[in-house]
Amino acid sequence: MKPLIVANWKMNPSSLAEARKLFNEIRKTNAVICPPFVYISAFKYIQLGAQDCCWKEEGAYTGAISPQMLKGLGVKYVIIGHSERRIHFKETDGMINKKLKAALNSVLIPILCIGEKKDENPETVISRQLKEDLDGIAEKDLKKIIVAYEPVWAIGTGDFCEKDEAKKARNFIRKKIGNKVLYGGSVNSKIAKDYIDVGYDGLLVGGASLNAEEFIKIVKNAQT
Repeated sequence: MKPLIVANWKMNPSSLAEARKLFNEIRKTNAVICPPFVYISAFKYIQLGAQDCCWKEEGAYTGAISPQMLKGLGVKYVIIGHSERRIHFKETDGMINKKLKAALNSVLIPILCIGEKKDENPETVISRQLKEDLDGIAEKDLKKIIVAYEPVWAIGTGDFCEKDEAKKARNFIRKKIGNKVLYGGSVNSKIAKDYIDVGYDGLLVGGASLNAEEFIKIVKNAQT
């Protein structure tokens, strides 16, 4: 099975016209594409993902998007617990736990992001996040969750995690939960294959996914 490559566009691009152009350039990669909420309905694609979801199906939650709404738009995957959500929007592990359960109830495939900040011990942080984020989730549902290891210090900095250290984190995660594990954090086409070679099941790509030429190279290099 080919590695799973996920494109997280974050709050980009700034217009629907630009989003359509980028989408049309990279759609043949068969990667999971996670555009901003407002662009999702413009795309018909088997591998659509969302960048977040609420833990409620409906109600008085201004600005929130439910998993059921995403499902209705053809979304298959949803990123949950990204460090930018944890930092900028103060998401706690308790909130992330509820989002995971809601996504699973709506038959979406969650991509749970975990990882340490600079000067934190990776194993300590990973252990805590997995314990709290996965609390109370049934064994049959646990198997459906994809884990993305994204060291916070590597995201958007260009300071990627060396493959040997990434391998240690991957092996530790697999001992805790035997699911698919992706790597994310300043991924580029030159190092993409390194993470696959040390055992990762795919990549979660942020900024580089906005450059069609570079993203296509990442997918090609990771999957060959």
